[in-house]
Amino acid sequence: MATVETVYVGGFRTENIHLQSGTKILTDAPTDNQGRGEAFSPTDLLATSLGTCMLTTMAIRTAKDGIDLDGAKCSITKIMAANPRRVAEIAIKFEFPAVYTDEQKKLLADAALTCPVYYSLHTDLVKTVDFGW
Repeated sequence: MATVETVYVGGFRTENIHLQSGTKILTDAPTDNQGRGEAFSPTDLLATSLGTCMLTTMAIRTAKDGIDLDGAKCSITKIMAANPRRVAEIAIKFEFPAVYTDEQKKLLADAALTCPVYYSLHTDLVKTVDFGW
């Protein structure tokens, strides 16, 4: 069964429906590529997927240890390259709501750097991660 249904609605925009939940996401072409920039671009979603997967994987991996990540956040920067046009680097900077022990930091970092999206991205794509500790 499909996961997402996508419809091109014109104007370099798509409407995407998550079939299990019915949640919708619009995408627009970015302003530097003929778009309006009124929604996430497909490459924005790629970068967002890495950051959200890292946070989610950290939360799943540490829940059994009682490490609360509520309020943790990350800033995600997508860096494009040309010829061919592609995402060349994704830089992620984390901010955590607590101070962690060295053992907890290792657990969090290992979880983030082994999330499914991290492993799914091509090895040529640079992933710069700053945990902020």
